[in-house]
Amino acid sequence: MSKGRSEPPAADHGPDALAPMTPGRTSFRDLLYEKRGGVARITLNRARVYNAYSTTTLNELFRAVEDASVDDAIGVIVLTGAGSAAFCTGGDVREYAERYTVRPRDYWKYMGLFERAVEALLRCGKPTIARLNGITVGGGNELHLACDLSIAASHIYLGQVGVGVGSVACGGATQWLPLAVGDRRARAMLLLNERIPARKALDWGLVSELAPSVRRGKEFVEDPTTEQVREAVDGSGSYTIDLTALDAAVDNLCHRLLGMFPECLRYTKQQVNFWKELSWHSTVGHGREWLSLHFTDREPHEGMTAFVEKRAPDVAGLRRRLAEGKGGEYLFGRPVRTCPSCGSKGLPEDFEFCGRCGAAIPGRTGSGE
Repeated sequence: MSKGRSEPPAADHGPDALAPMTPGRTSFRDLLYEKRGGVARITLNRARVYNAYSTTTLNELFRAVEDASVDDAIGVIVLTGAGSAAFCTGGDVREYAERYTVRPRDYWKYMGLFERAVEALLRCGKPTIARLNGITVGGGNELHLACDLSIAASHIYLGQVGVGVGSVACGGATQWLPLAVGDRRARAMLLLNERIPARKALDWGLVSELAPSVRRGKEFVEDPTTEQVREAVDGSGSYTIDLTALDAAVDNLCHRLLGMFPECLRYTKQQVNFWKELSWHSTVGHGREWLSLHFTDREPHEGMTAFVEKRAPDVAGLRRRLAEGKGGEYLFGRPVRTCPSCGSKGLPEDFEFCGRCGAAIPGRTGSGE
């Protein structure tokens, strides 16, 4: 080596950051993750809460999709839920009620995890299939919409729940439902929280394919009635739920996709994503900020508490407050009152006693007098 010339830096022989997980490193708390025959299968494994995702679930979902994305042995990603009751029912409302209505600033962090999981599905470079094995509502429908294709079992329904629990479905539904089903149908789902049965979802183009899942004896019922579905789900009659046809349809779709050239699939997905990504990136940041601020409001507190307590939310009471000029921006009214005893200011207008010294606060005008 010539004098004065330095050697090139030694190669980094540490763990390869682009290497996929080995079988021993793929254990998750909230997910089942399997890679076999060119297909990565991710199962939301929280059947006890209808596969609602928690903060941990979202973090694990991102990691699983990212792993499948860098694994050259994987050509297709399948997302599904455990059991036959639900694909996913969105965020864990109990967690929302216990954590995010108390610490709204943490919802901004949580929404970042949700964005990351959704964008992983959008931009993983491989076709994604939503295997809809049960109820698909709220954020569950948004995860479904983030996938390229979907196959629905015939006993399921899809829908949104945001405006009924004090939230807004701006994590994919407000952006993508108009693209999938058209403006009027999207508005009906978003504003009225209508349940869309599997057959109607197929007719609308909300799902790609339908697989029979209601069986009587040895025969599948091709177009089950609402009553037949109810009996099958409840196990109260002669009908049962059988997902073997759904699995066969998913396997067939995976086989067909694995027969296509992978780079062409990747770039086709990127091109077709244009409208989805345009609407997503134009709005999701605003939605993240608004939802974080909104979690200080009466609406999510009442809506999510009512959900956890299994009662109807008092929407009429909130509307009555609005009509009386009290608003719903603060949980206990506007911070406009002053304690005549200790001088504390900014007390909520609904308080009859000071929260600091306990003295009675005269008047109910909000003037602080």
